[in-house]
Amino acid sequence: MGRLTSTINAVQAQGRKSLVAYIVAGDPHPNQTVALMHTLVAEGVDIIELGVPFTDPEAEGPVIQLAHERALVHQVTLLKVFAMVAKFRLDDPETPVVLMGYLNPIEAMGYEVFAEAAKRSGVDGLITVNLPPEEAGALAIALQNNDIDPIYLLAPTTTDLRAAKVCQASRGFVYYVSLKGTTGAGTLDIAAVCERVEHLKAQTTLPLFVGFGIKDGATAAPIAAVADGVVVGSAIVTLMDQFQTSPEALNAAVIELVRDIRAALNASDA
Repeated sequence: MGRLTSTINAVQAQGRKSLVAYIVAGDPHPNQTVALMHTLVAEGVDIIELGVPFTDPEAEGPVIQLAHERALVHQVTLLKVFAMVAKFRLDDPETPVVLMGYLNPIEAMGYEVFAEAAKRSGVDGLITVNLPPEEAGALAIALQNNDIDPIYLLAPTTTDLRAAKVCQASRGFVYYVSLKGTTGAGTLDIAAVCERVEHLKAQTTLPLFVGFGIKDGATAAPIAAVADGVVVGSAIVTLMDQFQTSPEALNAAVIELVRDIRAALNASDA
């Protein structure tokens, strides 16, 4: 059993819901990423989702697109992302780290080389936004050979037949994209999301996490009542933009936001 599954199982055994936090590696500056990862964990984040900077992150809204651009200004490559994870692992051998990105840099590196390097650095899972499971054969094998969990996305428009295939191909957890559109777009129809999540959960034994649209404790709590966990991304990355010139102010703002969401999840568990 990998670190991702064991962590999720432990959270569930405690009667809690998992909190996943997304940041882009190298945003707002490469020197801040590892410290921010530790801050997130200290404030109750169970899993870190680390975005790999890419020039054309087509699933992302303006907030996260700008974060990718800020990281790329500092020439944050895939190898540098591995180095950040390895540095994080020196002080935290337990918190799972899932990379979220796009196939292009992975393909350029080579699947086996990527998977081996990811394992050495301490990566536990991979979300490849523009790679459907039907086309993931070679990469999926490389990940399996290196004990890295592939995580695939479900959307509001995913049919039941395809949802079954996505769930079957996923490991660790399944990621439900709650909105039609890019990250940070629109306002959640919480009732519709909850109804859809309950329907999808009947089709898989894997934990189901919800992301895209979780902005604060008020949006996290009702979703967590039916899902196994929530993913918070754009709300955190917005703070990177607002406080990119002040690490102290950024750290304080991240702490305030994560505490609000963690408290809401804990209240919903009670």
